Amino acid sequence: MILVKTKIRESKTHGIGLFADQFIPKDTITWKYHPKFDTAFSEEQIAKMSESARKQFFHYAYFDKDLNKFVLCFDDQRFINHTPHHKANIHSTPRQDTAARDIQPGEELLCDYNFYDDTYFDRLKIKEEHLNR
Repeated sequence: MILVKTKIRESKTHGIGLFADQFIPKDTITWKYHPKFDTAFSEEQIAKMSESARKQFFHYAYFDKDLNKFVLCFDDQRFINHTPHHKANIHSTPRQDTAARDIQPGEELLCDYNFYDDTYFDRLKIKEEHLNR
């Protein structure tokens, strides 16, 4: 569940992005996994989805190794974009995101997907380097 004010809009990084709608001080928790809102799916549940639903699901979901399930955020957190770790302003784990530095209003929130889901790019057959041109 997003814990700071954000908005989605067009992103120069990749399609649609998640942007700060307030000043976010360094070390602020910006998102926390909430099991009553963020839905966790087993591979068996996902296999029952139509092919187009699975493709859409995997685009926005991440794999939580502790839960051994794929998690789909219920809110706009699913629009956070990837950037290499040295450029990220959000430090992400499977259960919580934290501001890595002060973030200004209007700044895009960016994290390194590999920090919390090292299967994302292989699963979608995407070359990571193509995302941040």
